[in-house]
Amino acid sequence: MHFEKRYTSLENLCQTEGSLQINMHNCIEQLVSTCYDRSKCQVFSKEMQNFEHLFKKYLSYHRQVIDWASLNPPDNKFIIPLHELPQVVDYKEIANELCILKLNGGLGTTMGCVGPKSAIEVRDTYTFLDLNVKQIEYLNARYNSDVPLILMNSFNTHDETISILNKYKKSSANILTFNQSRYPRIYKDSLTPMPQSYDAPASEWYPPGHGDVFHSLYDSGLLQVLLDKGKKYLFISNIDNLAATVNFNICHHMKESGSEFLMEVTDRTRADIKGGTLVEYKGQLKLLEIAQVPAEHINDFKSIKRFKIFNTNNLWISIEAIKRVVESGVLKDIDVISNVKEINGKNFIQLETAAGAAIHFFKNAHGINVPRDRFLPVKSTSDLLVVQSDLYNLSHGTLTMNPLRQFGGVPIVKLGAEFKSVSSYNQRFAGIPNMLELDQLTVAGDVVFGTNIILKGIVIIVANHGARIDLPSGSLLENKVVTGELHILDH
Repeated sequence: MHFEKRYTSLENLCQTEGSLQINMHNCIEQLVSTCYDRSKCQVFSKEMQNFEHLFKKYLSYHRQVIDWASLNPPDNKFIIPLHELPQVVDYKEIANELCILKLNGGLGTTMGCVGPKSAIEVRDTYTFLDLNVKQIEYLNARYNSDVPLILMNSFNTHDETISILNKYKKSSANILTFNQSRYPRIYKDSLTPMPQSYDAPASEWYPPGHGDVFHSLYDSGLLQVLLDKGKKYLFISNIDNLAATVNFNICHHMKESGSEFLMEVTDRTRADIKGGTLVEYKGQLKLLEIAQVPAEHINDFKSIKRFKIFNTNNLWISIEAIKRVVESGVLKDIDVISNVKEINGKNFIQLETAAGAAIHFFKNAHGINVPRDRFLPVKSTSDLLVVQSDLYNLSHGTLTMNPLRQFGGVPIVKLGAEFKSVSSYNQRFAGIPNMLELDQLTVAGDVVFGTNIILKGIVIIVANHGARIDLPSGSLLENKVVTGELHILDH
């Protein structure tokens, strides 16, 4: 059987929703039949079943438009401020019931790197992974506990991550890994899968988002291993969020309240208007992503006056509840996110899910409003500059705001395209500037920083096209706008 690859518009396919499902089912059956390695066939078959459920959900979305009138910001009963939670007394008991899971499926392509993003050096020669391992080592040493560090890899990051883990052989940290699913990209025009065999090139597949964590953890057998060891709570976060550290008060609250799912949310700023937010929808908590919002309500969604919080993707979940939710099959109703990618001039669809979107499948789920200092993602070299600067102190793998910064919050930093890759960023900074009194930094064009530079207030540096700006070592820029082709000589 050969898969259909038709490039006419979807409107001209003249296929019903039912026939599209049948066609996809046949394609998936053929895909599964090409897996000749028995040790991998069972896992692959299960992945394709889950993918087929996701595809069916995607086809039905035109019948499931959000009723905007039934959607409201969450009531206070659904959101509890972190500072109102009781203080923990017995840390050791909770620590021994806790597991930490880091989402490690992403590549460093956005920052011009090859391989797992977790392998990028972010502070004092330490990588994201190094810092997370150090946090675990310190945690277990301090509380005489055995909190494992679990990595959910993707097929893109698995091999290199396993190789990197060799450096931690002498570490006291118990590091466990499993892989998230591998789903086929879909031709946008014909809604048929791109790969024609199990061993098709990696470019024809994709990892389906962190919402896949529940099925993949369960199907790997690791979930049951954790339960057998007496583990009860799972703290999930992105590996590039350097502020996502263990907070025992949250875990204790989960235990005392009987909640099966807690989502850390924080106050929205104008920089977060595209981030997912918790809403109350027909009496239930729901994670609302911008991709789900009807076009006529996009501006309403972006309003930080109406929707005041957003999801940090720091999630605390009952391990026993994950098992129940997966086995019940309710996850087939999880919200689908459709991403369109262009490869070699052709458009493809990736169907993904978000872990936070599963919140309404768990009992007594609610949000915990945490300070901004628990959300410190490094998505770009602009973020990298912030965490490498003297704005933060590093101790036992954890970054904390420098107490010498006299006013709260992190400065707004925007580096231009010339700084986009980590390699070019490193070439343009002979030393990381002092930024303790910085409010905003904007840099564009061919700009190079010397050592021991001090930035204060609002600093804007723009090199004109074809020109270059070299900032000499020891320069002080306070509320300065530098343009053209200049060399700053005065300190």
